[in-house]
Amino acid sequence: HLYHPSIFRNLFSKRNDMPVFSYLAYPKRGAKEQLLKELASLDYCEATPADNEEILILVTETPGEDQETALQKKLKNLKSLESLGMTFGHVDP
Repeated sequence: HLYHPSIFRNLFSKRNDMPVFSYLAYPKRGAKEQLLKELASLDYCEATPADNEEILILVTETPGEDQETALQKKLKNLKSLESLGMTFGHVDP
C-alpha cells in the first residue's frame, strides 16, 4: 500500500472548521528518516512512511488560516524535503 490507513483514522472526527490537507512528501535522496524527524517536530503535522515507496504521507490540520500560512512557510524551508504534492484539501468556508 502507498498509504497507511491509520493516519486518517481521526481526520474527520475532529472539528470540521479547521484546514485539513494531505500530501505526498518526497525527501531528498537518502533523507527519508531526516524528513520524518523534521515533520514530526512541527506542530499540526502527522507524518508516516509509505509502506512500499521512499515517500512520506503527511497530514496537516491547523486551527486557522494564519497557522496554515505559517506552517506552509516552515514546510518550504525543510532542507530534507525535495517536493510536496497535495492529495487532499478541505477548508470549511
